[in-house]
Amino acid sequence: MDRIKNIAVVAHDNCKDELLDFIDCNREAIVRHNLIATGTTGRLVESLLSEGGAGAGEPKRVQRLKSGPLGGDQQLGAMISDGKVDILIFFWDPMEPQPHDVDVKALLRLAVLYNIPTASNRSSAEFLISSAFFDHEFSIKPGRFFEYADRHLK
Repeated sequence: MDRIKNIAVVAHDNCKDELLDFIDCNREAIVRHNLIATGTTGRLVESLLSEGGAGAGEPKRVQRLKSGPLGGDQQLGAMISDGKVDILIFFWDPMEPQPHDVDVKALLRLAVLYNIPTASNRSSAEFLISSAFFDHEFSIKPGRFFEYADRHLK
């Protein structure tokens, strides 16, 4: 993992305001990195970071994927499996059923499988970005799960 991270930010509708507040409060730390986001979240984050400038006098660009229910969660999962995501910040709503719940579960499964640092709420996100590794190089140790691909079948 390079010093400049590829950070995916995702939030369910009832959690978008909290994610935006988190990003706004941590703007200086976050704008140094590359941001990836699903649908509406990406538009809102890009708008927020363009309001006050993202540093160097230029608006911060966010790589925007499709909306989660329209395939954005799956796009993001593919990026994780391709090694294009270093950190996942996903503020998900535990109280509201989601029409794309299976996609959300698959995304979180891939984050665990590929050993991606993941924050699912404000507290875990604050801990994650305050880590000494957030702005430094870091090597992710591959999980034991990849032995599965090399298993011998009878």
